[in-house]
Amino acid sequence: MRRFSANLGFLWTDRPLPEAIRAAKAAGFAAVECHFPYAIPAAQVAAALTETGLPMVSLNTRPGGPGEFGLAALRGREAEARAAIDDALAYAAATGTGAVHVMAGRHGDEATFRANLAHACDRAPPGVTILIEAINAHDVPGYHLASQAQAAETLAALNRPNLKQMFDCYHVGRTEGDIAATFRAHRTRIGHVQFAAVPDRGPPDHGSVDYASLLPQLDWPGFIGAEYRPNGATEASLDWLTRLSSC
Repeated sequence: MRRFSANLGFLWTDRPLPEAIRAAKAAGFAAVECHFPYAIPAAQVAAALTETGLPMVSLNTRPGGPGEFGLAALRGREAEARAAIDDALAYAAATGTGAVHVMAGRHGDEATFRANLAHACDRAPPGVTILIEAINAHDVPGYHLASQAQAAETLAALNRPNLKQMFDCYHVGRTEGDIAATFRAHRTRIGHVQFAAVPDRGPPDHGSVDYASLLPQLDWPGFIGAEYRPNGATEASLDWLTRLSSC
């Protein structure tokens, strides 16, 4: 059985995070992940995770100001970026979260990004992975990482065992072509996988990517994050969950 993680940055956004965690459990998800949980005390999230038995797979660093999509690659913003990293790592420790996605930001500087990632890797406790993610240029023009190859170059330069790539099938499908071939090329560097319909980022039951065919091609034993935008109530978008769990 394939195991899916509900991304609560997009799913059940009509309720507080602890209630969204409970809803994910009721719907049959095996884990959860989130974007920016910081408005909710970590103790409340930890209690909901304990109650449901669901692990929290990942969370993001703070995104910065409107439209920035992160701080870690922005020259002159190093103090803010490192504070955001430290906050994310503290929240991850308090909730047992397995990974922190360090958001790079737009129009960044690679040397700055690498220095801040080194800070994150140095501060991450054992068992916590630091993730970076390439985001397609249609959705976020100017994002510092726009391809898996760029992310791989950053990882190779730093050569830290606790630094991995987030492989989002949606972003790859939008701009990089063959998802399965791209996955195989980067397999050893991947730390988490996400998906959504291509090209509209809706539920993974339509669009140009047939996930029932694709997922068996991916050599991935871990959780797969459902990071899609439901068109209406989340519960009404979950017909894919049972079908893809057994593909």
